[in-house]
Amino acid sequence: MTRDLTAIQRDLTRYVTINTRSDAALADRVPSTPGQTVLAKQLVQELQALGLTDATLNPADGFVTATLPGTAPGPVIGWIAHLDTADFAAEHVRPQYHPDYQGEPIHWANGLSLTVAEFPALQRFFGQTLVTTDGTTLLGADDKAGIAGAMAALRELLAHPEIPHGPIRLAFGPDEEIGVGADRLAVTAFGAAFAYTLDNGELGQIEDETFNAAEATVTIRGRAVHPGDAKGLLVNAITLGERLDAALPAAERPENVAGHDGFFMLDQFRGGVASTTLTYILRDFTTAGFARRKAQLRRAVAALNATLDEPRLSLTLHDQYQNPKPVLDLDPTPLRLAEAAIRRAGLTPHYAPFRGGTDGSKLTAAGLATPNLFNGGLNFHGPYECVSLEAIAKLAEVLVNIARLSPTLA
Repeated sequence: MTRDLTAIQRDLTRYVTINTRSDAALADRVPSTPGQTVLAKQLVQELQALGLTDATLNPADGFVTATLPGTAPGPVIGWIAHLDTADFAAEHVRPQYHPDYQGEPIHWANGLSLTVAEFPALQRFFGQTLVTTDGTTLLGADDKAGIAGAMAALRELLAHPEIPHGPIRLAFGPDEEIGVGADRLAVTAFGAAFAYTLDNGELGQIEDETFNAAEATVTIRGRAVHPGDAKGLLVNAITLGERLDAALPAAERPENVAGHDGFFMLDQFRGGVASTTLTYILRDFTTAGFARRKAQLRRAVAALNATLDEPRLSLTLHDQYQNPKPVLDLDPTPLRLAEAAIRRAGLTPHYAPFRGGTDGSKLTAAGLATPNLFNGGLNFHGPYECVSLEAIAKLAEVLVNIARLSPTLA
């Protein structure tokens, strides 16, 4: 089932060659970049050509949505993938296909190489058609492999109307990589009982937990005077920023943690003697740990201010997304269904905490329970990004199984 690798290759090539890199500086636009609209309109045409007559692009939120009617009673299930790619070169993507890949080094004209020695996870693609970049751009498998998998599953279900399944809602949306796309999806109008994002992870992987995330901005006001006359007068905002960062635990920086550990990360440090701004990202899997990190940063700012002639540091905290696990644990139906679908595809389901955020983080908080399923890719967001056609086909098989099993929930 869902073995038409030629069709998957054709789809993936079409999708990745459109530059859909999003732009955080233009986050107030919908979408932030015009290439996302180009791909969105193309997908609307493809969905309509397949017979999904309600396929539309909503200019207010940038989402392509469509409905595959059910052939049997069952809950409405959403499949969601994002149109945009990360902040890395994405113009003139030239995918390279390597049939029956056996681990041979792949060398590119710009001097970069993709090797099993450096990336041992490539071993999971042995014997498959590996898809890579040409070393000059990202590939865009994040998340165009997810889109290709959803389209392959859709074609499979349309080709076999005898398969009983509930209604499927599709949503392909913008600006996931800059963290604003899912904020705009009208969850109630989308109408799904629950959904899956198709983004990140190896075969069989389910992600039901992400970080809780916040961005912290610390603004420091110094006093600039000529260094020759500085004694007793100069207040160096840069030095105060260094003191603040030193007050936070070095063992809890991202380079020192893994698994379920959270962290403080100094993401930007910019300015001069008179004024400096520090931007931190705070991450933690637990609600209590998240609150502790925010309180710890507040205390560090207050403690440093207390040593100064006047308060010179101001702190602004902005919550970005939430861990969906507490909500998903209340009703694990989407997780149990995904597990059964994965087993039916001959894979072993396994869970992994995602050390980041997904659209599912925000959608779950908005009332649409949305765990994440694998798309089979590797080394996202850079020139070493890759995926296999067989991995995308396996995602499609799992999606077909989810649809096929959904009537059991009616």
